[in-house]
Amino acid sequence: MVDFNTLDDFDFNEKTVLLRVDFNLPLDKESLDILDTTRIEKSLPTIEELIEKNAKIVILAHQGRPGSWDFVSLDRHAKALSDLLGKDVKFVNDVCGDKAIDAIKSLKPKEILMLDNVRKLPYEMEKKSAEEHAKTELVQRLSKVADIFVNDAFSAAHRKQCSLIGFTVVMPSCAGRLMEREVETLEKVLKNPERPNVFIFGGAKYSDVVKTIKKSLEEGKVDYVLLAGLPGNAFLKVKGYNLGEINEDALSEEWSDDLAKEMKEIIDRFSSSIILPKDFGIEINGTRRDIFLEDLPVDYPIYDIGDKTVSDFVEIIKEGKTIFLSGPCGVFEKEDFMKGTKEVFKAVAESKAFTVAGGGHTIAALDKLGLVDKISHVSTGGGSLERFMMGEKLPVIEALKAAKR
Repeated sequence: MVDFNTLDDFDFNEKTVLLRVDFNLPLDKESLDILDTTRIEKSLPTIEELIEKNAKIVILAHQGRPGSWDFVSLDRHAKALSDLLGKDVKFVNDVCGDKAIDAIKSLKPKEILMLDNVRKLPYEMEKKSAEEHAKTELVQRLSKVADIFVNDAFSAAHRKQCSLIGFTVVMPSCAGRLMEREVETLEKVLKNPERPNVFIFGGAKYSDVVKTIKKSLEEGKVDYVLLAGLPGNAFLKVKGYNLGEINEDALSEEWSDDLAKEMKEIIDRFSSSIILPKDFGIEINGTRRDIFLEDLPVDYPIYDIGDKTVSDFVEIIKEGKTIFLSGPCGVFEKEDFMKGTKEVFKAVAESKAFTVAGGGHTIAALDKLGLVDKISHVSTGGGSLERFMMGEKLPVIEALKAAKR
């Protein structure tokens, strides 16, 4: 049960709704064409429900950040949404000026208007309180021509930005269906998981993973933590294994004495719950070769886990009742090093557990393997997901909670 208003709490008939979504999409660097519309698709249930409830819908979103090559207008996003809905979506190249206000005022029930990139406003990305953001021109002007604010941007929920939290101070506010489902699902994984609860971490980042593992184990919320990729390598280094210069260099960007101390403490206290790789796939002159722990150090990059590790992981996955998956097991983009990711992800997808997967590379790997539809819940979050898993309070969710009170 979420502690904020949802679409069930308001009458939207003939009401003007400000709907904040995250349509920050991958674009082609040359043509600026949209490469993937997943984030738009994830918000369709909210948009379609508002249409069905006879609302006038005004969409707020961002793309890129000022100065970046993908900081562009949202006209192509409006076209993509129109194509997915099979319904005309109006666009105005303004955010809160007179053109935007006039376009909002002229909306009829069931019509959709997308405003331009909110990050064109110089104050949008300032980190301020909801009360401070509420005083901006954006919030003051748009709140006077709208009735209800709906936030469906879970993947931006960790940001204290104007269009994300400012409206909750001055307008009736609620979460969209995507936001509601994300929070409900992740709280189920964190607060009351069916046991055994298994976390699987891979990928090329590990500092935040360490914090998530520590908190989850200390609070007794997870039974097994399976580590591959850089998280696995980092814990092996702390255990005293020399991975070889090339592999230890890969850890250097996030490495610190404090983080190493934290990892050692986790191993000392929870060694039976931490499952680390026993063998690896390394690349020698463009070819895969498998080695064991005793073969370390190596002068070649570790790009995958080996068969013994896959077998260990799969046995635990089969027993799991709740499984959280974040990060591929190796460099899955290289065909020779897809094996570990393929076998582990397939075991997760085929398990009878309640499964949650998150992170861009995780979803890309699941998509490449054709397994997305076999995961119970695929999270749209990146930074917001990591912070939620660490138990941090997310500004957008806190703002929605405060609006309910």
